[in-house]
Amino acid sequence: MTDIQITKADPSQAPLLQEIGRQTFYETFADSNAEENMAQYLEEGFSLEKVRTELENPEASIYFAWLDGQVIGYLKLNFGDSQTEKQNAQAVEIERIYVLKDFLGKKVGQILFEKALEIAKSAKATYVWLGVWEENPRAIRFYAKNGFVPFDKHIFRLGDDEQTDILMKLTLQP
Repeated sequence: MTDIQITKADPSQAPLLQEIGRQTFYETFADSNAEENMAQYLEEGFSLEKVRTELENPEASIYFAWLDGQVIGYLKLNFGDSQTEKQNAQAVEIERIYVLKDFLGKKVGQILFEKALEIAKSAKATYVWLGVWEENPRAIRFYAKNGFVPFDKHIFRLGDDEQTDILMKLTLQP
C-alpha cells in the first residue's frame, strides 16, 4: 500500500469528511452498539455543521488517506484548548484514526499514526494521547504495539449509553 497519499483536509471537504466519518464509525462500532444509539451519534457527531466547524478550528487538523482517488481513512488531531480532555499545551490528542473496513490490516492506520507523530513532533509536543473504547481490543493492541500506555479513563457517550474509554499516551523524545 505504498501508493497511499495523505492530504490535509479543508472546510470545502466537509461533505467528504462527513461521509468517511459516518461510514468508518458505523463499520467499527455498529455490531457492538444499539441501532438507535448509533443513529443518534452519527446524526449529531457527524452533522455537516459539526464537521465543518472541526475543519475550521485552528487548533484541530484533519488528514485524509487516499488510494486511487478514494478516501480510505482519516486522522483528526487536537491541540491546545481543542483537546477533548484538557491536557497541557505541549500535548497533542489523536482524536480519531479511522480506516474503511476493506483496508483494515493493510497498514493504513499505521501510516496515519506515523503522520500524527510527525505533526506532533514538529509542534514540539512532549506527548501524544488518545482515548480508546475499552471494548475495542484491536485498537488497544495497535496503540500498545506503538508504545502507548494507559494513564486514565473517561466516559464517552454514544446516544444514551455511557461507555468507558481508556486514555493512553506516548511520551515523545525531545
